Amino acid sequence: MKIKKGDEVQVLAGKDKGKRGKVLRALPREERVVVSGINMVTRHLKPSRTKPEGGIDRSEASIHVSNVALIDPKQNKPTRVGYKTTEDGSKMRVAKLSQEVIHG
Repeated sequence: MKIKKGDEVQVLAGKDKGKRGKVLRALPREERVVVSGINMVTRHLKPSRTKPEGGIDRSEASIHVSNVALIDPKQNKPTRVGYKTTEDGSKMRVAKLSQEVIHG
């Protein structure tokens, strides 16, 4: 997966289109990511021993990785991700828009 935990992304499709956030979790097997403040869901909790008052819990749900784009570190715009190999043989992520190396 080209998007990793800690990356800054922008949502391309869905109810949160245009919003930006940081990737909290990457789920490569499901091809999904959890982004802070994006795709918020509400869960109603019954009272239990751990939470005797119950209540309403709001948290982020995962979003498909094809619906987000990485933010270019140089131009601050959404970009695609490519790979380049260095002389020592290591593989690095590169922003297609500015050819800037993406750290993280």
